[in-house]
Amino acid sequence: MIERYTLPEMGALWSEQNKFQKWLEVELAVCEVHAEMGTIPREAVEEITAKAAFTVERINEIEKTTDHDVIAFTTNLAESIGEAARFVHYGLTSSDVVDTANALLLRDACGLLLGRVDALLEVLKRRAVEFRETPQIGRTHGVHAEPTSFGLTFALWFDEMRRNRARLERAREAVAVGKISGAVGAFAHLDPEVEERVCARLGLTPARVSTQIIQRDVYAEYLTTLSIVASSLEKFALQIRHWQRTEVREAEERFKKGQKGSSAMPHKRNPILSERICGMARVVRGYALAGLESVALWHERDISHSSAERVILPDSSIALDYMLAKSTSLIENLVVYPERMLENLRLTRGLVFSGQLLLALTRAGVARETAYEWAQRNAMRTWDEGGEFRAHVLADTDIKGKLSPEQVEQVFSLDTYLRNVGVVFARVFGTEEKG
Repeated sequence: MIERYTLPEMGALWSEQNKFQKWLEVELAVCEVHAEMGTIPREAVEEITAKAAFTVERINEIEKTTDHDVIAFTTNLAESIGEAARFVHYGLTSSDVVDTANALLLRDACGLLLGRVDALLEVLKRRAVEFRETPQIGRTHGVHAEPTSFGLTFALWFDEMRRNRARLERAREAVAVGKISGAVGAFAHLDPEVEERVCARLGLTPARVSTQIIQRDVYAEYLTTLSIVASSLEKFALQIRHWQRTEVREAEERFKKGQKGSSAMPHKRNPILSERICGMARVVRGYALAGLESVALWHERDISHSSAERVILPDSSIALDYMLAKSTSLIENLVVYPERMLENLRLTRGLVFSGQLLLALTRAGVARETAYEWAQRNAMRTWDEGGEFRAHVLADTDIKGKLSPEQVEQVFSLDTYLRNVGVVFARVFGTEEKG
């Protein structure tokens, strides 16, 4: 059983306490590098490291006066450090701290999301194997098409989530970039070596070039990656909503004891979790748009991006974390009805085998256009007049002249449709993964 979702892990990562803690880690790393390079006294750094402390409440109180969060932060640090605080923030601009700290937060958020993806991949593979040989009617345009394997759906989702995992890994690498280059990125008051050493301490890559800020295309890459993952989860949830429709009812969300579906209709069992996932995907995609609009800024920077980022970075991360956890639970606990799948497969009285009939006739020497005409006229008769497609085919004079009753019976076999499922599983999982 996959562990139930709990908010604090990702929520705590994006808390005000942790944000300021990351700011402090950057400030301390800069002080340490300055001491190593002889820019500031070693004893001052030791005092700073020993005494540096802050509280979110005090920072917020100071900010009411300063209207500047980083100054409020360094002022609070100075209150705890004393005289040595004059070496804190030495040669830095606010974005040196904020953007480098953001890199730490985004890198860690990607790590948590990758863990969620791994849990979902595990469940998808297990359910794919479980239903590898389960026949289900495939649908195109919402209309019955040909039989397929129910397990192939989960294999398809597994492969998509594996691509999403690679996207998240690329996004993690893209955002793990720091900058300690000063007010306009020109290293006027800092040696570029400071940036290199600080980033090395923090496990980040130094930006090759920057303005006052890290360029926001990397944030946009992170946010658009999250929106792609969210869209995949919406795709899965939308399919489950289709399966749960009363007229289909091939699978449904687990309805736990004591759960209620409607205040007015006691019979209702609604796909509320799937619908929730679909709705939240819209929110995550909206955040990605805000991230894209933050790429273009005035000159070396303005602050039109930062107000949006205070919302979209934590909220999109937390939302996708939640969606991944809920999607994993949803698919793991999905109630599946194979018997209902067979009922639906037979709903059109054999029409779904029309393609197989077409091929059998062409193999028997009938021109494709003619074979299509013969198959279609019997299909339309089944649609319009009722009866079984197989019976109409067996009674068709033209078809009887080309196919024996035994060959017609073979046309209506499910085996052909599932015969290469193992090949697809080998492509996806590296083995046929028989259940």
